[in-house]
Amino acid sequence: MDSNPPSLEALTRRLIAFRDARNWRQFHSLKDLIVSLNLEAGELLELTQWKSEDAFEREAESDGMRARLAEECADVLVYLLLIAERTGIDLPAAAADKIAANEAKYPADKAYGSAAKYTEL
Repeated sequence: MDSNPPSLEALTRRLIAFRDARNWRQFHSLKDLIVSLNLEAGELLELTQWKSEDAFEREAESDGMRARLAEECADVLVYLLLIAERTGIDLPAAAADKIAANEAKYPADKAYGSAAKYTEL
């Protein structure tokens, strides 16, 4: 693994340069990007199909499955970056805001060890 991975901003710049060098923005409507994100998320989910939780956890430790997981996760991230770029969403800021909102909805002293929804805490 690279000891100095690129930032989301750097990845987005590289992705946009890749897309624009091929004149593909014309195919990237917001709707189609969202559809594509979900199709790729479905491919990630497909890796778990017909496997028990324990069996999948064990398989995920193998180099082959880790490579497949990495590829599908990357596909999901690429479409998410394109959606964020298209809509002007700052993903790190949006994620930080979401974590803060969840911290307020799920205080550790009430939610610890519980899978209950915040309305049930």
